[in-house]
Amino acid sequence: MTYKLIALDVDGTLLNDEHRLTEQTIQTIREVHEAGSHIVLCTGRAPASTVPILQELGLEGTMITHNGAVTVQADERGQALLHEFSFSLDDIQPMLNDVREKGIHFDVCTPFNMYIERLGEYEKAMYKKFLINPKLVTDVSELGMPIVKFTLFSQPEVLDLVEKDWSERKLYGDLRMIRSGELFIDVMSAEANKGNALKALAASWEIDAHEVMAIGNYYNDLEMMAFAGLGIAVDNSPEDVKQAADAVTASNNEEGVHHALVRYCL
Repeated sequence: MTYKLIALDVDGTLLNDEHRLTEQTIQTIREVHEAGSHIVLCTGRAPASTVPILQELGLEGTMITHNGAVTVQADERGQALLHEFSFSLDDIQPMLNDVREKGIHFDVCTPFNMYIERLGEYEKAMYKKFLINPKLVTDVSELGMPIVKFTLFSQPEVLDLVEKDWSERKLYGDLRMIRSGELFIDVMSAEANKGNALKALAASWEIDAHEVMAIGNYYNDLEMMAFAGLGIAVDNSPEDVKQAADAVTASNNEEGVHHALVRYCL
């Protein structure tokens, strides 16, 4: 089977736990790309922190970012917005009030920028790890522009309680709340997910779902894995994510993406 479009989650899938690419994985991805497949990074990251990964792979092209809320074309001329699922800051005001009261760190994102109201050393280290330079403002509610993602960052047990509380109270209203990692909760448009973004991109390139491969590791990857003709989970995924996949490859620390591409593409 020739897969014309290969969607790769980044953190926990393409990168190892040190947030690095291995040379073998880089070479394998380039080989698959040179054979004619579109390589699309499909990530919760913003465009600015995804482009360096694309450049390290020696590629340029389309990226699905912010967990499917934003699709961007990146090349030597810069970054161009192709599509976004946005919503109003008014839609998250009850949640903003709640996290401010509880002292939980948060940020809000437009397609190309991230805004925060405070920055401690713990948060600074996290943003540095993900190559993010957020803009510090007094009150994000006064930005006066649509946003594509509202993210909480805290310890797993804190977010477990938030997730339960907000679900019971439906505090997110018509928006969508997902756990994008143990330390993160994302609130986005109900239409925004990696699967919908990947489906739209494949259609624009006249590529059928059975010609798409997607590799991921977490719950925010389920929709793209379900859309793809072949959805693969890396071995470090939660058990129910692995059960939902068509196949399981080695972990992100064991070059799972490399092994999957060799097996199914080369």
